[in-house]
Amino acid sequence: MNANEIRQKFLDFQVKKGHKIIQPAPLVLENDPTTLFTGSGMQPLLPYLLGEPHPDGTRLTDSQPSMRLQDIEDVGDPRHTTVFEMLGNWSLGDYFKEEQIHNFFEFLTEVVGLDPEKIYVTCFIGNEKYGIPKDTESAEIWQKVFAEVGIEAKIAEIGTAENGDKRGIKPGERIFFYDDHENWWSRGGGCESTPIGDPCGPDSEVFYDFGEDKQDVEKYGLAHPASDGARFMEIGNSVFMQYRRLPDGTFEELEKKNVDFGGGLERISAAAIGSFDVFKISLMKPIIEKLEEISGKSYDNNTDEMRVIADHLRGAYLLAAQGLVPSNKTQGYALRRLIRRAILRALDLGIASDFLAEVVPIVAKNYTDLSDEILAHREDALGVLLREESAFRKTLNRGLKELRKITKESSATLSGYDLFKLQDTYGFPMELSVEECYREGIALSPKYREEFEAALSEQRERSQTASKGMFKGGLEDHGEQTVKYHTATHLLLAALQKLVSPDIAQKGSNITAERVRFDFNLDHKMTPEEIVAVEKQVNDWIEADLPVVYDEYEKAYAKDTLKAHGQFWEKYPNVLKVYTIGDFDAPVSREVCGGPHVEHTGVLGHFKIKKEESSSAGVRRIKAVLE
Repeated sequence: MNANEIRQKFLDFQVKKGHKIIQPAPLVLENDPTTLFTGSGMQPLLPYLLGEPHPDGTRLTDSQPSMRLQDIEDVGDPRHTTVFEMLGNWSLGDYFKEEQIHNFFEFLTEVVGLDPEKIYVTCFIGNEKYGIPKDTESAEIWQKVFAEVGIEAKIAEIGTAENGDKRGIKPGERIFFYDDHENWWSRGGGCESTPIGDPCGPDSEVFYDFGEDKQDVEKYGLAHPASDGARFMEIGNSVFMQYRRLPDGTFEELEKKNVDFGGGLERISAAAIGSFDVFKISLMKPIIEKLEEISGKSYDNNTDEMRVIADHLRGAYLLAAQGLVPSNKTQGYALRRLIRRAILRALDLGIASDFLAEVVPIVAKNYTDLSDEILAHREDALGVLLREESAFRKTLNRGLKELRKITKESSATLSGYDLFKLQDTYGFPMELSVEECYREGIALSPKYREEFEAALSEQRERSQTASKGMFKGGLEDHGEQTVKYHTATHLLLAALQKLVSPDIAQKGSNITAERVRFDFNLDHKMTPEEIVAVEKQVNDWIEADLPVVYDEYEKAYAKDTLKAHGQFWEKYPNVLKVYTIGDFDAPVSREVCGGPHVEHTGVLGHFKIKKEESSSAGVRRIKAVLE
């Protein structure tokens, strides 16, 4: 069975067990400022696990695309990925441990076809300090489950993972008790960190044994399920939410107990093909094969590079297919980072030209089974990624050239001030400079981060000093409301050009936190109809909640290819910043501008023109507010 088949078989299996399939959440959750991306199948269901009734009942299932960028530096080993799918099922006050453990074992062994001899499990050892007993119930259920297939499952009390590294496992042991750092679930972590009022409880994890030869004893110690070694890989975890923490710090049992199960699709798929390398499963292998073809190099000799590229382009595609665009803020920056890291690793393979057009369609094909509801912008995803690739190639070429120039000129090490110059002048981000230095063996100052921050602070101070007395030409400050008015000014100019005259250009602006004053060339007074139409157009664009993104381009490219609006091309530097509002290929507005701006127009509020008047000969002035 390939990964897509396993996903469908899991959902079909859960439906037979009385579950209702629910729509997975998008990777970027709306109205959740606590996290960049959906990081687990449980995350979107937290309100229902906290007691709110779910409209689809008490038995639910789905397959949830998830992303955890905290693992980004670990990508390159056989099992870590930034993006993954979590197969999930939930019981909201319905069945509990007995049915959950039997069902998951049945799915693994009878549906997927895993060898039960290679399945090992862990349970919670208890916590005397908080009066929480050992989860002997789960262990006894597991013993019965294994006995039904003729396996005697001995129980071992390990305690901590460190103990396991020293102890290893004994013949016949299959069920292992660990402490609350390994087998307790709460939103805060272990028992000590469980938030007051939250449901919580022990969990039982399931591991697949890939063989004793996979364990690096010298590096990781003796093999056991919770080891960091490669012999055992966790493929699923059943959380039994049976407690709530009280205000006095103690725990009480819940009347209605929940089950929250999550199983890694990629890892179960790896177990199904008997490979501890998740990059050999059907969702990854075609990408790797294409990289081998493009580079002329083998996966076996270039595993780190090809794993990073395959993982990052999967994540980038899923984000772009959900409507995210690269930017320098929050989720958009994460998308940009994934694309750029993939391109840098492609350089390591000798792929020096654009290659996403060959790889991304393979990623897209792997995810045709995901619904259009969650990948609503899949038709636009390739274009989004290709534009970022093209723009970064230009930045990369400039930055690498300057990095090598600085390296030749420096007799010692590269400082944070050097890295800041690369970012500030050439648009080459600090983290990419650092990665390139590591790859090329270029020495970095031990305090390069502090030096970089110092250079950044100095620039901010210079900017603030320089802006004093320049109120006539721009922003009063960089406060939130002023930034909103600045973005609204771009929409105003675009509306004037669209509805009044394409020859209109900005002749000056004065922006505060209370209003915008905008001067533009026009040889007649605007009619009441034109004012109403312009105002309506700006508000339509605001209500459309259009993305606002920027990137740095060479001046000729920005002017001739992008057709960006600008006034003083002869005075602009060779590399300049361009802001685009709306779809990249058919933008509402594209202007040369230093910023700052909001990230999407929906936050601006209602735009209202208060006055249109003469400023000077051939120049009109609009005063407007955001209500």
